[in-house]
Amino acid sequence: MAASVLGNLVLSFRRAEASRRSLGSSRVSHNSASLTAKVSDLSFVTSQLGGLKISHDFGFSRLPKTLPSRPTVVQPLARRVCPFTGKKSNRANKVSHSNHKTKKLQFVNLQYKKIWWEAGKRFLKLRLSTKALKTIEKNGLDAVAKKAGIDLRKE
Repeated sequence: MAASVLGNLVLSFRRAEASRRSLGSSRVSHNSASLTAKVSDLSFVTSQLGGLKISHDFGFSRLPKTLPSRPTVVQPLARRVCPFTGKKSNRANKVSHSNHKTKKLQFVNLQYKKIWWEAGKRFLKLRLSTKALKTIEKNGLDAVAKKAGIDLRKE
């Protein structure tokens, strides 16, 4: 048996007759006229040159037999969208000196701000765009939240 190493891939070469005896009778046809064994396992590949068999352990035997029973919980991501104005990132072209255009994202200027909420008599920590901050200063927090459909009591 000869072995060859390619990076982290190890290939081992065996004669077809020796490997035919080691596989057992369930996967091999017993016809002596056929030179190659019919193998349905993915870890064996039959070589047509010189009756060699190339085998590699892909690690399927180390995989768990059953999946974990508990479902995985996906944490919500802080999106780059202003909840008050609905502003989100814009896709634009970045143009070089040679007029070569590549895609880029222009993100919203989102800021974490503590804003006094007069009706609730407390501060609210909000992540909002600077445009929304100017709108809140002009129209008031309650009016902007009502127009956007945001319930401030939950925050």
